[in-house]
Order: sequence, then structure tokens, then C-alpha cells
Amino acid sequence: MNIVKHIPNTITCLNLLCGTAGVMAACAGKLDLAFYFMLAAVVFDFLDGFAARTLGAYSDKGKELDSLCDVVSFGVLPSVMLCTLMRAYCFEAPVWLCYFPVVLAAFSALRLAKFNLDERQHKSFIGLPTPACALVCGALALYTASSPASFLSVWATGKLFVPLMVAVLCFLLVSEVPMFSMKVAKGDGLENRKRIAFVVNLALIAALVIISGIHWSMIVLLGFVVYILMNLVFAFILKK
Repeated sequence: MNIVKHIPNTITCLNLLCGTAGVMAACAGKLDLAFYFMLAAVVFDFLDGFAARTLGAYSDKGKELDSLCDVVSFGVLPSVMLCTLMRAYCFEAPVWLCYFPVVLAAFSALRLAKFNLDERQHKSFIGLPTPACALVCGALALYTASSPASFLSVWATGKLFVPLMVAVLCFLLVSEVPMFSMKVAKGDGLENRKRIAFVVNLALIAALVIISGIHWSMIVLLGFVVYILMNLVFAFILKK
């Protein structure tokens, strides 16, 4: 029995465990704990691919398992976090509207199914990757719960902000917008410059947030909003 080939799948299952624990925490109203589990799931999602490449342990089962786990960690978990956020803070929203974010789970599943079948997405993405979408949702939920008196939180707790954001994210998940990945590749100059620009922007955001004394979740939120905006600019304004 070759234990090495099972290492990536084991890491992938840790992603699933974190996602499941995050859903349980979100259902209990503990958005901070839910977001920590989401961040852990992101780490394991990166490590399983890294382990597969390093160990040469690719498998079709691992590919399918990865997507199934991502549906929970980056589809169901952010949906539940946003539902919890709306139920707890969006007092003007009707009850049925508080459950609208669950559609994000369905579109995340569609995005992952598309990714598995799309041969164009080896070095970059077509459509918004589910981890980036999840981090935007999770960071917004945590920031709003942690800083309810801030301008953004007051805006986000209106009855239409979260549903409209979810609608935009659902569209981006299944869109044909090209988006760069963080996998550095030789001879991929333009994409590498995009990655460097993103890291620089993220560092600047982190510095401004820390200096301003704003809750740290704003780093994640603004960072991945910038990621989305950068890709839209590259796709529609700065085309090759």
C-alpha cells in the first residue's frame, strides 16, 4: 500500500472537516469561529494541490473529492454565514429574503462542476474561483458582526445589500471572465505581473487597515474585492 498517494486526499478531507465545522459554528451564530474555519479550509485547499504536485500523486478521485469538499467549505459555509448575518442584523429584511444567500451554494457547485470539465483552466481561471468568493462573503459577515456601527456595516445590514452582492457573485462564479490564479509559472510574464500587483495591493491594504485600527477582516474583504476588480479591468479595459 502506497501511503504517499493518499496524503493529498487526506489534506482535502481536512478541508471538508473545517468547512463542516464552520457551518456548525455559523448556524450557532459564531461568525468569528466560522470564518477561522473557512481560513483553515483555504489553507488545506492550497496544501492538497501543493502536495499532489510535489508528490506526483494526482488522481481523478482526488480531483472529484476536492470539488466536493470545496462545495461545503466555499459554497455552503459562506451561504450560511450570510444567512446568519441577515437574520441577526438585517432587521428590515423579510424572513424569506434572509435565506436568499443559499443560492450561492448552488452557483458554487455549478462553478466547480464547470472547472472540472473545462480544459482551459489549468494555469488560470474562467469565472470567479470559489475560495475568493467565499472569503469576500465570510470577511463581510465577520466585519459586520465585529464592527456593527461602522459605515460599511450599516450599509451591509440594509435589506438589499447582501442579496445584490450575492447576485453579482453568482454571476461572476459562472461567467466567462478570465481571472488569474496564484500559481506562479515560468514563461508566464503577464500573469506573474498580475500576481505581483495583487500582492502589492494586498500589502498596502493590510498596512492601511492596521494603521487605521480597523478590524483585520477588512484586509481579506478589501483584498479580494480588489482581486475581482483587477480581473474585470484586465478583462474589459486592458485587453491584450
